[in-house]
Amino acid sequence: MQLQTFQYRDKQGWSVSSFPDLDSENTLVLLFCSPDFKNQPQIIHELAKYFPKSKIIGCSSAGEIAGNNVNDHSISVAVAKFERTPIKIVKTEINGAADSYKAGEEIAKELNQNDLRGLFVLSDGLKVNGTDLVRGLNTIQKGNISITGGLAGDGSRFQETWSVFNGEIINNSVIAVGFYGNHIQIGHGSRGGWDIFGPERRITRSENNILYELDYKPALTLYKEYLGDRASGLPATGLLFPLAIRKDENDSHQLVRTILAVDESAQSLTFAGDMPTGYLAQLMRANFDRIISAADEAGEVAAKIMLGTEGEITKPVLAVAISCVGRRLLLGERTEEETESVLEALPKSAQQIGFYSYGELSPHTTGKCDLHNQTMTLTTLCED
Repeated sequence: MQLQTFQYRDKQGWSVSSFPDLDSENTLVLLFCSPDFKNQPQIIHELAKYFPKSKIIGCSSAGEIAGNNVNDHSISVAVAKFERTPIKIVKTEINGAADSYKAGEEIAKELNQNDLRGLFVLSDGLKVNGTDLVRGLNTIQKGNISITGGLAGDGSRFQETWSVFNGEIINNSVIAVGFYGNHIQIGHGSRGGWDIFGPERRITRSENNILYELDYKPALTLYKEYLGDRASGLPATGLLFPLAIRKDENDSHQLVRTILAVDESAQSLTFAGDMPTGYLAQLMRANFDRIISAADEAGEVAAKIMLGTEGEITKPVLAVAISCVGRRLLLGERTEEETESVLEALPKSAQQIGFYSYGELSPHTTGKCDLHNQTMTLTTLCED
């Protein structure tokens, strides 16, 4: 694999004097864009014109990751030319949460082949039920297939997200790239680092990803009591106080859910993934040091899964970091500590790009993919 990463900064232009000569049928151009570039599509078209044979995918973000840096008003780009790994990209439409399972299932069917080794998925961040999307993706039913990715972002505005497919900006879509053959090595890691607090409450009324009641009390009313003065800033301030859910007292596997919207009339909260009735839910808050150390752990896990028993690696490694917008809002000026922490855990040959998202897709450790919120999730790619 030949690899180069670079950036476009508003008012500064490209960070390279010329694009790398890596165009081919097996080249993946991955880009993560500030939402502002919806009105400057010519920048993305410039890339597409230079890489006419390549597969180009990307999405809008809530902050663009380039190496150690976290930027706004920019585009982070990775160009990876695979030498022995065929790749294929697909897209499908999603117009609302009810389409989520079907969208995931369609992506899985279109990319499924006997030699499929991994999927990297980028989805609309606001119209999707991430839990159902993942459920559809997991219909592939093959234990050796890695499924990772994330939900597009729109800063802290929560108004519109979009994708890039073969150089064109599109809305209401789930897109994905499939990696094939025995030469691709894929790693993944996902860690949170948040602390739980307050009583654990039972979800007594919900519908898919909409939460109406906790312990038979209106969910929004109860949630506002915890937020206090911050309640006026919902839904954005809700990113600082996610909910951890689990099936029952014996379930040690907690999933984190982040708020996407509030409904004052229904006193409900809409989350990025399912909030099943009967599940237990508990509020979470930040632990700065644990959040940053969790990013390091995600890097270590991804490197270990990718490398296996190889030890140190000198081949090019593409690291795609997807972290939740809530982590960025919380960490503030310390945000780049988590991107630095990830890179330090990876091989020295790794080049990192990524984005801040509205949800992360990855196996918890191994096995099937899950929807996560408030995590640093990492996908690593190299060829043997």
